[in-house]
Amino acid sequence: MCRKLQRTYYLEPAGSKGQWCLDDYQFLPFLWGSSQLTDDGPIEPKQAIDERFYRNLSNDYLYLGAIKYINEVKTGPFFEHSSTLYDISNVAHWSKVNQGMVKMYHGEVCLNLCFVIYLFLFFLNRF
Repeated sequence: MCRKLQRTYYLEPAGSKGQWCLDDYQFLPFLWGSSQLTDDGPIEPKQAIDERFYRNLSNDYLYLGAIKYINEVKTGPFFEHSSTLYDISNVAHWSKVNQGMVKMYHGEVCLNLCFVIYLFLFFLNRF
């Protein structure tokens, strides 16, 4: 449903860093998807951005489904429109990818959420 709304209304997250970071509304499929692939993933991280792999496995793995979606909505070479994901694909093991995703989640999403909550509570107390 979220992806349908994003496509229909050309939605972009507020404060998006575009190609330099994962889109805010797309973060959880990458976080959970990298967890899903850590134990016995059928592919290596480098193969995740290869169309031959993500087309066949996108229904089974969240990470690959998110890669497929990005390639459907963005044009041009993958390394240009999704440089962060391209760099992540060079990591050797899914466990390292997942550790990096957790750190990125805390740094990008949680800190921004805390800031929004702080502002909300600050302005709520002003009235």
